[in-house]
Amino acid sequence: MPVSNNAGQTVFAAIDFESAGVTKGGTDTPVQIGMAVMRGLELDPDGAFVSYLATERPVTWQASQVHGITTADLAGAPSLASLWPRVRDGLGGGRVVVAHGAGTEKRFLRVFPLHGFGPWVDTLVLARRFWPGVPDYSLQTLIRSAGLQEELAAACPGRRYHDALYDAVATLLILRHLLVHAGLADRPMNEWA
Repeated sequence: MPVSNNAGQTVFAAIDFESAGVTKGGTDTPVQIGMAVMRGLELDPDGAFVSYLATERPVTWQASQVHGITTADLAGAPSLASLWPRVRDGLGGGRVVVAHGAGTEKRFLRVFPLHGFGPWVDTLVLARRFWPGVPDYSLQTLIRSAGLQEELAAACPGRRYHDALYDAVATLLILRHLLVHAGLADRPMNEWA
């Protein structure tokens, strides 16, 4: 479905990664991917996807304390490259790609050179621009400030913050909140994205 000029008619695909954590002299690597879809202003339950990711690096203790993923959880996990068909189908096809603090997601997607995903919407940037006065702009604070905790928990039972699927769905709920409450849904995306 092609991207519509009207955000309320657009298909949004959120992506989130959790990582192994940075070690001295090393680079970060993803250990979990989550994707979710919102058609217009409605979450699409069939668009949800989550997977652990194989890595040659162990998960640092610090990272594991944040997201709860251990090196043992990754045994037998697919590589990010092997998930290319699923990632391509989830983020491609004219969908607007959404992330909260999109730099990490863009960096990890470099494994697919010339992927062509986008346009991108960064909910962190949008929230700072259109939602002044919140204590901070973390997903958890924004979800709580918008009163969306129950909807998020219902959409992702048994999951929590820093789970890639949970954070991807939270990102879409924040986007929807901004589209509705900041009056952006009927405005052309080039005015606010």
